Amino acid sequence: MLHPDLWLAVLRIVVGLWFLKSLLSKLTVVWVGGALPVPTASARWIGFLPNRLQEWAEINPFGPYREFLHTVALPNSALFAQLTAFGEVAVGIGLTLGFLTGYASLVGLFLTANYLLASLGLPFDRQGFHLLLIACLLAFLAARAGRVLGLDGWFAQRFPASYGRTPLV
Repeated sequence: MLHPDLWLAVLRIVVGLWFLKSLLSKLTVVWVGGALPVPTASARWIGFLPNRLQEWAEINPFGPYREFLHTVALPNSALFAQLTAFGEVAVGIGLTLGFLTGYASLVGLFLTANYLLASLGLPFDRQGFHLLLIACLLAFLAARAGRVLGLDGWFAQRFPASYGRTPLV
């Protein structure tokens, strides 16, 4: 039977790959000066997000978060599109590679908690995935899941005095 840490590492990699799927739908590459590739949020994602935020704001039963959606997120939806796309990619890379896994888990928790709060007005069956992601990310954070099949473990072995002093790595 395989060790539980190995199964947690496999789950960490799968969740990381799920976050990385945002590369396919939320990011695109623009060429600056014809030579420098720069990733940016796709026009499709930038156009889609305001409609989704408006829909969530109208049905959100949690007053303070509804106000946040109306007064902060909607007027700055292009910025939020960039932040969510890059945040999901950073979490995906961190979890998939097991690199700075604690920090990646914290960013993932922040993103997922905000998705959950924003979508509170939706039926519960459409929010269960957010709760599952939060449980997984908490487990990765608590178990230091990057130490098995991850770069966190590799760095901790090679630099024991300097790497991994914080419980987030």
